[in-house]
This record gives sequence, structure tokens and C-alpha cells, in this order.
Amino acid sequence: MNENLSAQSFDDELATEKSLRPQFFSQYIGQEKVKSQLEIFIKAAKMREEVLDHVLLFGPPGLGKTTMAFVIANELGVNIKQTSGPAIEKPGDLVAILNELTPGDVLFIDEIHRLPMNVEEILYSAMEDFYIDIMLGTGDGSRSVHLELPPFTLVGATTRAGMLSNPLRARFGISAHMEYYLEQDLEEIVKRTAEIFEVEVVDDAALEIALRSRGTPRIANRLLKRVRDFAQIMGDGTVNRAITGQALQILDVDNEGLDYIDQKILKTMIEMYHGGPVGLSTIAVNISEDRETVEDMYEPYLIQKGFIVRTKQGRKATAKAYEHLGYAYSEEK
Repeated sequence: MNENLSAQSFDDELATEKSLRPQFFSQYIGQEKVKSQLEIFIKAAKMREEVLDHVLLFGPPGLGKTTMAFVIANELGVNIKQTSGPAIEKPGDLVAILNELTPGDVLFIDEIHRLPMNVEEILYSAMEDFYIDIMLGTGDGSRSVHLELPPFTLVGATTRAGMLSNPLRARFGISAHMEYYLEQDLEEIVKRTAEIFEVEVVDDAALEIALRSRGTPRIANRLLKRVRDFAQIMGDGTVNRAITGQALQILDVDNEGLDYIDQKILKTMIEMYHGGPVGLSTIAVNISEDRETVEDMYEPYLIQKGFIVRTKQGRKATAKAYEHLGYAYSEEK
């Protein structure tokens, strides 16, 4: 009985998460430049009755790359097949996926920068000319088999576009940079999510959550969920400014959107290395995180907000970082 309840709860959670995702451009809040370009490309491809050029979506985590891939498929009116770079371990895995595609389908590969090189090489001919050549057997009994593929659109998503090889990057006809969201867009996203959750949120509370969401819808929705819990237990269920401020303080999210890890990174740089320059690997070791997590999840926002800068010698904390955390800053340090 408990297992059934647990399974039902998990299914409900998945359904809720899915309901938060827009299905079409008209429902997609933010990323106006990317949307307007893709709308034109999709309309033109449909008018010519051709498949859409392959699309590369890149930018920091949580900005809606996966959602955008599904929106592209919905706007095209085609099926979408989803996988990820780490899930495709050998060429046979990719061949099996490609073999299941039907004409016009969208193949979405998340974390495409993590594809093994021998798998990536198979993609070249698949993307360019819609065929693959595979070797069957080994030794003297091996033979090459030519497999024609239906025309399809590959949508690749990555947080690290610089790690893509030049041959793979060159085969994407459309490149779209997903940028951090504006505060007004995040406020609208918070309100939309609140409606789905059937939670009353006051305007200034929605704005406060938006301001502390690091320009990222995923974080905005996560903060709203947690503030909702506080409102339910410590108030009357309404998400207002007072309960929001109290909840975010307890959650260690400050008025610049910096969480505990962000603050720990800056404090480590200032207290242990006099503000830097200090290497990224050194920072990662000091805060007990792996380098890739720091580089992908924390550093981009800290740089964008002007708290750290990159130099040839390493990362440096800025005067703004000192001021924000209450440290005295000297130009001569």
C-alpha cells in the first residue's frame, strides 16, 4: 500500500513538473531574441516542406534549453526523441536511436558536449547527408553497411559550447544563445507557476522571488515551492512579501540572489587568498565541490553580476564582492 502511494506521489510530481513547461512559443516567457529567430526559421522550413536545420542551444543551466527543444518539436508538429551525451556510450547506441526516427522528427541530445568522439563522428554524415556507415563483424569477416536515414532535426543542448569540436559545431545551421532572464520575465514566470500550484502570490512577493532567482526560471520555480511551504506552515498560505523575505533569509538566499555556495566561494577567495587571483580548481577544493560544478553553475552568474573577474592568473574577487559581504577593500591589496 505504501509503495503504491509512493509511486502515485512520484507520478503526481512528474505531472506537476511537466505542467510548468510551456508547449508553444506563445506560452514561453522570455528569451525573445531566440524565440523570434526560431519562429521565422520554423515557418520558413514548413513553407518549403523541409526539415528544420539542426539547432544548437547553449547557455548556463536552468534557462530552458530542454523546454525550448520540446517547443520546437511542437511548433513543427513532429515527434521528439530525447537522450543525452553521457547516455550514448558507444556507436551502436546512437545507431539504435537514429534507426527509430521517422521523417521530420526532432532528436534532442542534452549535454551534447559529452558525446564520446567515436559516437560524434557517426553524427557527421547523419547530420549532413542523413546516412551512416557502420561496420558489422570483426577482422576479415567485417563489412561496411550503408544505412539511409529519414530527414530529421538534431537539437543539441550544452552548457559548455566551447567544448564542442569544430566539425560538430559547424554542422549546426542554427545556434541560439540562451541568456539569463530579465526580472520582469521571471516575475511573470513566478505568477504563472503560482497559478498552476493554485497558490496566491502577492505582486511584491513575486518580484522579490524574481530578484533572487539568479536570472534562472528553474531557480525561480524552486524558490517559489519552498516559500509556499513556509507560507503554508507559518502563515495563511498566501505568499506575501513578509513571509517571502523570512523564507529566503532562512534559505540563505540574499538580496543579490547569492546562495550559501556563492557566498562561500567569495569568502574563500577573500579570506584565504586576499581576493585572488586564485585558480578555479583551488576554489573547488576549498568549498568541496567539483571544478565543473563551480564553472558551470556558480561562476557564470558571479561574473555576470560583477562579483568576480577572470584573469590570466586566475579568478579575482571585485570591489563589489567585498562591499556586498561587508569586507574592507583596498586597491593596493
